[in-house]
Amino acid sequence: MLRLTKKADYGLMALKYLAEHPVDDSLSARDIAEAYHIPPQLLAKILQRLAKVGILRSHAGMSGGYSLEKPPREISAFEVIRAIDGPLFITSCGATQSSCDLTESCTIKEPLARVNDSISDLLRNISIADLAETPGAAPRSGPGQELVTIRM
Repeated sequence: MLRLTKKADYGLMALKYLAEHPVDDSLSARDIAEAYHIPPQLLAKILQRLAKVGILRSHAGMSGGYSLEKPPREISAFEVIRAIDGPLFITSCGATQSSCDLTESCTIKEPLARVNDSISDLLRNISIADLAETPGAAPRSGPGQELVTIRM
């Protein structure tokens, strides 16, 4: 089963929280951690990583903390997950450049690569605004529409 790591999950939750609480000042890692019952030290490391790659802005000082670097509609779930966990691969054959012992007889590499690409595309089309409950943030898919369509 494909699932997000706890770190990626926490990162998405933190960005959702920041999108739902737009303020003039920043929010601390502790504020966000308390809201979702996330270990504060782990969340602080995740937020530092997101600030390092330019998804968050870090504010130093007594009332320091974090804020979104750009509007929530412009931050995709894909870029958050990639920043925290690295490239997304559902099989090990796409994760490295080394050749596999089964390369010549493998019949699933290409179909699984298409599945991987479909998942990546889906995550690229989900923004933090889609996850947040912000006023005026219209969902990208309407009632009755499928969120995921994978064709082979």
